[in-house]
Amino acid sequence: MIILVCGGAGYIGSHMCKRLARDGHVPVTFDNLSTGHEWAVKWGPLIRADLLDPAALAKVFREHSIDAVMHFAARSIVSESVRNPGLYFRNNVTGTLNLLDAMAENGVTKLVFSSTAAVYGNPLYTPIDETHPCAPINPYGWSKLMAERAIEEYCRAGALRAVSLRYFNAAGADADGEIGESHDPETHLIPNMIRAALDPSSRPVQIFGHDYATPDHTCIRDYIHVDDLCEAHLLALESLAESGRFRAFNLGSGNGHSVAEVLAVCRAQCDGEPEAEFVDRREGDPPTLVASNVAAASALGWKPNRGLADCIGTALAWHRGIASQR
Repeated sequence: MIILVCGGAGYIGSHMCKRLARDGHVPVTFDNLSTGHEWAVKWGPLIRADLLDPAALAKVFREHSIDAVMHFAARSIVSESVRNPGLYFRNNVTGTLNLLDAMAENGVTKLVFSSTAAVYGNPLYTPIDETHPCAPINPYGWSKLMAERAIEEYCRAGALRAVSLRYFNAAGADADGEIGESHDPETHLIPNMIRAALDPSSRPVQIFGHDYATPDHTCIRDYIHVDDLCEAHLLALESLAESGRFRAFNLGSGNGHSVAEVLAVCRAQCDGEPEAEFVDRREGDPPTLVASNVAAASALGWKPNRGLADCIGTALAWHRGIASQR
């Protein structure tokens, strides 16, 4: 199939393009490169354009025989969404509406949407399943939930078949070392630990909070390898051949790891580095976020195959490769 990959120059999108090409599909990347990277587009054409430009969307559907869409394009930094909510609602909601309209106008009915655990807000229980109430606590989470609701209504109207995949903590890198996680600013724990480990002269990696009601007093998160996420997207795409409705699934390992555990695994792979310093909690960080992946396993036949050590090991190999080129 020819798959339009919105946000295909980004972290998860670029890994998805590689997996699609490996499986014989043709990924067409649609990305404005505001946070993605041109160097990450290696497995199909790049259309440098914005979802806020309906004319550009019309052109890509006109010039390519698109069979399905995978939508990764989004602003995703929580603190930025609080400072600039308009940016998030325009990009994540209006951009999605433009995409849905372009799909409807061109008879493309299959969509896999990249969503987030942020739609749940502060957890009432863990592991979090798909019946957990959706109550976002920041504009980023609200923008994703609003996009999901729009997609669901398009499905209800009969114009679309869609699966929304709610990620927990994506991590890791391509095992071949061709692509990896590169954000500016980088807000994710594992790449920040690795950067600090590879450059001991930099300041210690910061650990936010050491007074949580958890066994080691640091917060617990569910880390899922980017390759496992790609596998879930392929299974979701295959499921759309039979499903005529909207469905949402959590993507997580089902296992929680504390920040202190992540640090210990990183140090084991990095000769005892990095140094770390405890700082105050970030507002709104819950003690524990762990996914139930039972629904994805049952409906899609998906299960994660890579653990925390692989998440750190593949990311470390990629960052070492980048460092060696400098």
